[in-house]
Amino acid sequence: MKLVGGLTVALAVIGGLGATGAVAAPGAAGGPRYTAGAPGAGDAYFPNAGNGGYDVQHYDLGVTYSPPAAAPAPLEGQFEGTATIDLVATQDLDRFNLDLRGMTVSSLTVNGKTAKLVAPPATGAVVEGAAYWQVQNDAERVWELTVQPRPKLKAGQSARVVVEYGGPTTRPLDIEEALYGWVTTRDGAMVVSEPEGSMTWYPVSDHQTDKASYSFAITVPEGKVAVANGTQPRPEETAGGWTTWFWDAPDQQASYLTTASVGDFELRTSVSSSGVPIIDAVDTKLSPTRLATTNASLGRQVAMIDFFESRFGPYPFTSFGAIVDNDSVGYALETQTRPVYSSQASQGTVAHELAHQWFGDAVSPERWQDIWLNEGWATYATRMWTEHTGGTTAQQAYDNWYNQARPASYWQLQIGDPGPLGLFAGQIYDRGAGTLHALRVELGDEAFFAGTRLWLERYDDSAATADEFQAVFEEASGADLDAFFQIWLYDQVKPPATWTTP
Repeated sequence: MKLVGGLTVALAVIGGLGATGAVAAPGAAGGPRYTAGAPGAGDAYFPNAGNGGYDVQHYDLGVTYSPPAAAPAPLEGQFEGTATIDLVATQDLDRFNLDLRGMTVSSLTVNGKTAKLVAPPATGAVVEGAAYWQVQNDAERVWELTVQPRPKLKAGQSARVVVEYGGPTTRPLDIEEALYGWVTTRDGAMVVSEPEGSMTWYPVSDHQTDKASYSFAITVPEGKVAVANGTQPRPEETAGGWTTWFWDAPDQQASYLTTASVGDFELRTSVSSSGVPIIDAVDTKLSPTRLATTNASLGRQVAMIDFFESRFGPYPFTSFGAIVDNDSVGYALETQTRPVYSSQASQGTVAHELAHQWFGDAVSPERWQDIWLNEGWATYATRMWTEHTGGTTAQQAYDNWYNQARPASYWQLQIGDPGPLGLFAGQIYDRGAGTLHALRVELGDEAFFAGTRLWLERYDDSAATADEFQAVFEEASGADLDAFFQIWLYDQVKPPATWTTP
């Protein structure tokens, strides 16, 4: 999650099963009944994010991007994309949606058949033939690309959707009016999309219940570097004043964790003790002080991976690393395999974003209301790292947080259901970490870490809820934890002091 402080794209949709996708009603005798896929994944906080009726298997994103001209030219880039999306229908589909915000589609095919652009039809109106249309409603935060394939798709059928699209890039804002998505910078772009900002740069089922693998071909002016998730399957290629950078991310990945940041980066490579490739992209324009802090912090990545693997199990993806930009969006983000850092990378932030690779990336929250499972864990793991390196112990950090005098309003936020405007409140991080420490005290280290590993093993490459988290720890410990999680996640008062002593 967010940690405060620190061309033409072809999209082929092959196949993805939305965990919350709509299910077709039984067909009448004589044939299947085709219905529209749901326009959202069913998340109470972001009802229009994600989509129903299909499961994306893979996104192949081809992007050509021109950064803004030098000031005083407008801070606006030019973007062309081709997205090839491979998906699988999970119901008999008459039509389905993709999320796309601020970009204009110029052509679209399904299984090679061209769809025509039509105006958004009235509710219940019949549209003839293969077609697509867009709705861009900023006031209601509804950004939908509707695709009507012909022939229709049967449940279980694979399809490839190719979307050509593009437009000017700006600096989009999330529901809290923080920068996110494809954020244009003077020298490139910072791409950080939590919670549903990937739709600002490619057509997508923009919810973490529909994970997929990714490949990228990002073309930028010669001299610029484009960095995405995963590893480079082949070297970059330069011709005619443009360079194309290739990246491959074969692990299952939530859409908000994709990046394709562009800038003046130096690429550095190393490897962890367990063989994980580490690729760091560090902005060549960092100030000497910030560069020194960044170098020292990134220099600890191998030791951090070693430590977290000893507690949580093997690192879950094909690579790790960092993107450190001299520009800022006001926070860092755990983009999968390659977190993005604003202005500099500090040691605590690097530990936080690395811990997210297990908690939030490998296992994602099935509902955004359970974001404490991301941020509480990353905060607590950072405290564990600090203790491991001889600093404040996890117990001392807990006591320092718990014993501070705070107004009653601080404790009134339910971290188990904070609302869409409370996703990144301080309590999500600190009370979330406090919840985990109290759980560790309650169960003891053996059961606590057994439950942690079981959680990561059972839900790897998928998403799960706080209720499922509780069930895992009850299974690992044999304890009834109803009262514990009620107190820590939902009671609107300070938890009792009896939780503070091991």
